Amino acid sequence: MANDDQFKKVISHAKEYGYVFQSSEIYDGLSAVYDYAQNGAELKKNIRDYWWKAMVQMNDNIVGIDSAIFMHPTIWKASGHVDAFNDPLIDNKDSKKRYRADVLIEDYCAKIETKIDKEVSKAEKRFGDTFNKAEFVSTNPRVVGYQEKIESILTRMGKSLGAEDLADVKALIEELEIADPLTGSKNWTDVKQFNLMFGTKLGASAEHAMDLYLRPETAQGIFVNFLNVQKTGRMKIPFGIAQTGKAFRNEIVARQFIFRMREFEQMEMQFFIKPGTQKEWFDYWKETRMKWHLSLGLGEENYRFHDHEKLAHYADAATDIEFKFPFGFKELEGIHSRTDFDLKQHEEFSGKKLQYFDHEDNASYTPYVLETSIGLDRMFLAIFSNALVEEELDNNTTRTVLKLPAVLAPVKAAILPLVKKDGLPDIAKQIVEDLKWDFNVDYDEKDAVGRRYRRQDANGTPFCITVDHDTLEDNTVTIRHRDTMEQKRVKIADLKDIIKAEVDVKHWLMKMK
Repeated sequence: MANDDQFKKVISHAKEYGYVFQSSEIYDGLSAVYDYAQNGAELKKNIRDYWWKAMVQMNDNIVGIDSAIFMHPTIWKASGHVDAFNDPLIDNKDSKKRYRADVLIEDYCAKIETKIDKEVSKAEKRFGDTFNKAEFVSTNPRVVGYQEKIESILTRMGKSLGAEDLADVKALIEELEIADPLTGSKNWTDVKQFNLMFGTKLGASAEHAMDLYLRPETAQGIFVNFLNVQKTGRMKIPFGIAQTGKAFRNEIVARQFIFRMREFEQMEMQFFIKPGTQKEWFDYWKETRMKWHLSLGLGEENYRFHDHEKLAHYADAATDIEFKFPFGFKELEGIHSRTDFDLKQHEEFSGKKLQYFDHEDNASYTPYVLETSIGLDRMFLAIFSNALVEEELDNNTTRTVLKLPAVLAPVKAAILPLVKKDGLPDIAKQIVEDLKWDFNVDYDEKDAVGRRYRRQDANGTPFCITVDHDTLEDNTVTIRHRDTMEQKRVKIADLKDIIKAEVDVKHWLMKMK
C-alpha cells in the first residue's frame, strides 16, 4: 500500500473507531485542531502514564510539576520567544498558499530518501539472504550520491537559517526547482519570519488588561520553578523536573493530521547538572530515551537519531529521535544540551538569583540543563500508525487489526457472551464487574462472535473473552489473543493474572534494563 494511502487509512480508522475527531466538525471543523475521542483519550492517557512512570516514578532524582498555561509576559522575553520564536514562511504567488520554507526543503529531501529506499528494496530482492544493507548503503554509488545530496542541502539550509540569510533559503528553493505541492507553480515570494505565539489579554477591562501569551512550550514553567522545587524537595544535583501539558503555537502550515497542530501536548524533562558534565549526561539521555521507545516494540528500524546541523544559540549539542511515520522519518523527540542559558536569562530579567549551592564544592553555580522533550500527540500518531495493519488470513480473507502495545491499549479485554440468553450475559457481566477494578474492559453482545472478534481487533483490544454454555458447567471461558488469534480455554479465576502478565507496565518497562 502506498504511504499516502496508508496515511489516509490511518486518519479514517482513527475517526471510525473513536480515537480522533476533527474539532468542531459540525461547524465544518477548525483547521489543525483535533479532539481525542473515547478511545483516543484512553490511549493518550496511557502513553502519558507510561512516560511518567518511566521518567518520574522510576527515577529517585526526578520529580514532576504542573505549571500554569498563563505566565508572566516577561518570561517569554527572557526566554527569547518574543524576539526569536519564528518560522521561515514563503508564499506562492499563483496559488496564494503559504508554506514553511524549511519544510518544503525537508520534503524535497524526503523524496530523495524514498529513492534510496527503492534502491535498497531492489537490492534486497536481488541478493536475498546474502544482502548486507549497511554495506550496500555505504558503497552503492547511486545511494551514496543521494545521501551526499541530502547532506549538502540540509547543511546549507541550516547555515542559512542560522545566519538569518533568508535570501539564500529562497535561492535554495529556486535552485532545487521546488514547486507548490498543490499547483506545481514555482512562483515564490521572498522568505519572511513569522512569530508563532498566540497573544491574549488578562484583565477585566480592555484598557487595563495585560498582554499575555499562551505558552508555546512547557519548559519555561520548569525553569522559573527551579529554586522552589530544589528547596522544597531538598533536591541535590543532578536532578530533574518533569511535566506534561498543553502548549500552543500559531502554526501557519499545520498539517499531517495530529503531527503538527496549533494546540498540542508536550512531555518534557529538564535535568539540572553540574557544568562540565553535559557531554556524559547528553549521551546518557540519548541512550535512555531510545530504550524507552524501543520498549514498546514498534521496531528498531523505525527509529534513528538525527543530529542538528543548526544549533540554537544557547545549545552545545542537540539531536532528534526520528520515527518513520507514513510520510517519512520525522522528529518525535528532542534531546538538547541547553547549557545555563535559561536560568541565567531568568536571573537577569527577574532580578532573582537562580543558583545552586553545592555543599561538596562549597560553591554556588548556575546549573547546566539537559532537556528531553517529546510531543505526546506525535507519539500517539507514531504508535497508532505503526499498529494499523491489514493481514491476509489462511482462508483467503483479510482482517484489519490495530496491534497497539497491550500496555497502552484503551480497552484491555472485551467480554463476549456467545448468545444473549441462557444466563450467559449474566456471567459475562459478572466477569466485567470483577475485572474493571484492575483494567479498562468492554462488554460486547451485538452480532455474531466472529464479527465481534473483528471489531475488537480493529479497535486494538488485546484480549477477547467468550462466555459459552461450557462456562455454565466448569467456570471456564475462551480467551483469544488479538495478535495471534490463538484461543485457549482458561478458568475465570485465572483471567486477572493472564491479562496482567501482558498489560502490566512493569512487564514492558523492564525491557529498558
